[in-house]
Amino acid sequence: MIDINKAITSLDWQREPHGLYAPIEYMLASGGKRLRPTLALIAAEAIQNGGLISGSVLDDVLPAALAMEVFHNFTLMHDDVMDRAEVRRGQPTVHVKWNDNTAILSGDQMLIESYRLLSNVPADKLPQVLRWFNEMATGICEGQQLDMEFEHMNQVSIDEYMEMIEKKTSVLLAYAMKIGGYIAGATPDQQKALYEYGLHIGLAFQIQDDILDVYGDPKTFGKAIGGDICCNKKTFLLLTALETADAESKAELLQWLMSVDQDAEKIAAVTKIFNRLGVRETGEAVMEEHTSIALAQLDKLPQNNATEKLRVLAEKLVTRKS
Repeated sequence: MIDINKAITSLDWQREPHGLYAPIEYMLASGGKRLRPTLALIAAEAIQNGGLISGSVLDDVLPAALAMEVFHNFTLMHDDVMDRAEVRRGQPTVHVKWNDNTAILSGDQMLIESYRLLSNVPADKLPQVLRWFNEMATGICEGQQLDMEFEHMNQVSIDEYMEMIEKKTSVLLAYAMKIGGYIAGATPDQQKALYEYGLHIGLAFQIQDDILDVYGDPKTFGKAIGGDICCNKKTFLLLTALETADAESKAELLQWLMSVDQDAEKIAAVTKIFNRLGVRETGEAVMEEHTSIALAQLDKLPQNNATEKLRVLAEKLVTRKS
């Protein structure tokens, strides 16, 4: 399969005005898992006989795969502004290195660039791909809005949270799979299986992200630990704690949530409550449940090297450290 990092590096950002395109190059060069484009390409491989993607199919799928990655990084650039995040992948965020206006405008251009890349999809496939891409983009915006609204809500249910992360995180993985498979000739049933795999992997991925924000190693996680606790972000761990805590633990937790202090003491205190309530273990169990659902979808696809890659990938995602 093509080296996706090499393909991303080959995108030309040496344009004027430099102040618009340099932040895009910086953002894309900062690394990342390249999960979305990789999934699109593997989905296409899975549909091909023997799990080996042909040159013509690769040429057809690659523009959509690259569009997914550019679009994903556009959302991150804007998210960092909204969240006032200072570090992304171990480096200063764009709005910190430059400024808010630059991050907003360069992010806007990344959105435009994602559609420009998408326009290279074969003409007979493009109308459906655009419909799905737009559905995905709308879902992500809706999910981000829900996430922001949750910050000001006293009560958010776990079901509401799962709906939010499905829109904000999972649909991008799901549509990457579905679009990659569709361009490669997947049947409607295969498209559905690919979509469901991506959706449930995305849910597991986000819950793991919530866990890593509290229990990860900042050296491998790429950003400071406890950021969600400091800003009282509604995560799976926090909502599970609020729903399962006894009266004493809940009162203690709410007291810390009302605290304006955003320091190590608050992180340590809330983490201690999480440990007492076993919310990490609950999160890991739910994460494994969604992973199992995702893996079951692979039985509906041709059994080849690519579907085996998807099995391995699912296992790696739930044991990742970054």
